[in-house]
Amino acid sequence: MRNKSISKIAKTSLLSALLFSGISWANNSETNEPKPNPILTINGFSFSDLNRNGKLDKYEDYRLSTQDRIQDLINQMTDEEKASMLIGIGMPGFDWAKMQFNTGKDTAKVPGSAGGTTAISRLGIPSIIVSDGPAGLRIKPIREEDSNTYYATAFPVGTALASTWNEALINSVGKAMGNEVREYGVDVLLGPGMNIHRNPLCGRNFEYYSEDPLLTGKIAAAMVNGIQSNGVGTSVKHFAANNQERNRMGVNAHVSERALREIYLRGFEITVKEAQPWTVMSSYNFLNGAYTSARKDLLTTVLRDEWGFKGLVMTDWFGGYNGFGAIRDKDAVSDVVKQLTAGNDLLMPGLPAQKKAIVTNIKNGTLSKEDININLTRVLELVMRSPAMSNYEYSNKPNLKENAQVTRDAAAEGVVLLKNEGNVLPFTSKSAPLAVFGITSYDFISGGTGSGDVNEAYSISLIDGLTNSGFSIDAELEGLYNPFMKAQKEIETKRREKEGLLATPKRLQELEVSSEIVQQKAKSSELALITIGRNAGEGDDRKVDEDFNLAQDEVNLINTVSTAFHAQGKKVVVVLNIGGVIETASWKDKVDAILLPWQPGQEGGNSVADVFSGKVTPSGKLTMTFPVKYEDAAATKNWIGTPAENPTDVTYEEGVYVGYRYFNTFNVKPSYEFGYGLSYTTFDVSAIKLSSTTFTNKIEVTVTVKNTGKVAGKEVVQLYLSSPAKNIDKPSSELKAFAKTNLLQAGESQTLTLTLNPKDLASFITNKNAWIAEAGSYKVAVGTSSFDIKQTAQFSLAKELVVEKTHSSFAADVKFEDLKH
Repeated sequence: MRNKSISKIAKTSLLSALLFSGISWANNSETNEPKPNPILTINGFSFSDLNRNGKLDKYEDYRLSTQDRIQDLINQMTDEEKASMLIGIGMPGFDWAKMQFNTGKDTAKVPGSAGGTTAISRLGIPSIIVSDGPAGLRIKPIREEDSNTYYATAFPVGTALASTWNEALINSVGKAMGNEVREYGVDVLLGPGMNIHRNPLCGRNFEYYSEDPLLTGKIAAAMVNGIQSNGVGTSVKHFAANNQERNRMGVNAHVSERALREIYLRGFEITVKEAQPWTVMSSYNFLNGAYTSARKDLLTTVLRDEWGFKGLVMTDWFGGYNGFGAIRDKDAVSDVVKQLTAGNDLLMPGLPAQKKAIVTNIKNGTLSKEDININLTRVLELVMRSPAMSNYEYSNKPNLKENAQVTRDAAAEGVVLLKNEGNVLPFTSKSAPLAVFGITSYDFISGGTGSGDVNEAYSISLIDGLTNSGFSIDAELEGLYNPFMKAQKEIETKRREKEGLLATPKRLQELEVSSEIVQQKAKSSELALITIGRNAGEGDDRKVDEDFNLAQDEVNLINTVSTAFHAQGKKVVVVLNIGGVIETASWKDKVDAILLPWQPGQEGGNSVADVFSGKVTPSGKLTMTFPVKYEDAAATKNWIGTPAENPTDVTYEEGVYVGYRYFNTFNVKPSYEFGYGLSYTTFDVSAIKLSSTTFTNKIEVTVTVKNTGKVAGKEVVQLYLSSPAKNIDKPSSELKAFAKTNLLQAGESQTLTLTLNPKDLASFITNKNAWIAEAGSYKVAVGTSSFDIKQTAQFSLAKELVVEKTHSSFAADVKFEDLKH
């Protein structure tokens, strides 16, 4: 055997590559000496011999448990090293004084990444890399002194993905996304985002999934499982009650414990229990008087003790500060003691002032050895399971072509058909050009801005998609729109560059097409399409005027086109290329069909064309309610907080009555209800059957879905439960299970099974610190939207059932009463 002496650095770097690599260890057969433990020899270097000769520390001995090795690493760290492991390495290439990325070379391992953990080379600890974001990996596509490109796939945004109601499909999207994370050298993706759509105006609703916690949790769990199947991690965010962007770093959200547990935490709970994300990201905001990153009841009592979370909690970037002014102050530091002892293990992206504060508090005993050990153990557990630890040789060549097909298919399945009067869609005639209006038709919005953005290689516009599908586009209109679009886009780009990192997008003004030209096109074209576009992003919320409500130039366009085309007996289709809810009630009767593809990713134009032409039958369903007017949403009454310009307090007085729970219970008519979506075919939902009429441990509900139309399609079956409400006020019904059929051919049937577990029956009773199901009769309603109920059944619970005991948490810091029915 070769000389076994080796330098400490070489030895630990080898171990960094080998520990937790999944390698197969072989028994040594070089000598007849008895060796009960397996050893590894690489290039003549034997780890077991080093151990016998006393040259391996415990952390280097693969035969010991992970926890033993981690504890040995911690024991060997200096206080400064411990502190450095509890903060990130900063944001590569970002100048916080100027609030912009430096124009100099980005020297990060993965340029454009969001940061990472600290490496300690003398102990063989590598740095792990984290990167945005929810709609795909956000890294730099073009790098200095490098002729290669590093584009990532822009997948459909959260609202579009959730609209599929298809967990298996979302899992496949996650697998594709995780492939790019791994092959571009990133260890943890900062997503998915899964905050609740409390109000239609939240600027980041496009990143999130739904107003409903069950749907949110199930879709997020499928995404996390898909991503993490690649051996990389996720960071579900923003935990919790980060439901607005305005003053997100300083606003205090006052939320009752019941509303928190039933609405704002429930999705996270489902995801933690069904997917075990590697990390959770605490949010910026205060919650009942304390930063979420410093709430032990949130990060330890509930997340870990009650739910069984095994991973690490990191702050959102600069979480724990009240505003960017404090971040710029080199002497300012968040309360690291409260954060670390609360269970927030990693402070991101990391500041020198934080490291200094941690060292000081370790030395003076304020931060105990036990507390620091807990935080460090979680950080090191994350490092140990990362691709960086196994020295994974990433290719920088993910399956971009395959992933583009995944995003095209997912986006098409997420399209919601809101209206289809006279079955104008699918449209298959190609005998005359299509008259395509709306600036966004020519510059489709693939996704939102901020950390939910992606640097993709291309984006297929609606015009591109229609052309690719064999449709011809009116050349005169295209000649008018293209130069106008480019000029408007240049103005918008310059504005956002001037405003910097957190500049949020503004709507592009519509081209005013003369009524004479529109009338000409009504005679020469077979059909008119109008695209309405909306974009939003991190750092600000949407507005009511010219955002939620259409702007006057958009209203004029719809009126002019509809009047002219209907006069010629022609049809008008509106495409909503939006990230969040907009007003539809005032104009939907003026057009014949409405397609809602949301922001469908880089293949969006192709995906919409697939549905428009009938290649794909739409099966998307709304995951949030479209109100008739903005004021109809329950949270509108106390949205954004006070003072409105820079809110410091917001009270969630609507309690559990969020979204459809409010509309349905208080009989407020929406424009389109939760769960709504049309198809090109028809379905019959019948033969409901309960496994029992008396609840014990669970009840299985089966229904049969038959395609009674003429083309193949998929249907979503939704189970709503109405519970006894003698002891506590409850919504009239709540989504408790859902399932999507396979692609059913005409005449084909499928039986679906939906399961109700004890917690599905329960509500959170604050004064008893428990989830409790009341005794009495429960109504099961199965349908294809929250209004369109097809089958009902009943079962009973003989006596009150205490499903789960909890710890008292989230004490109110101000007095208020939740809305009651």
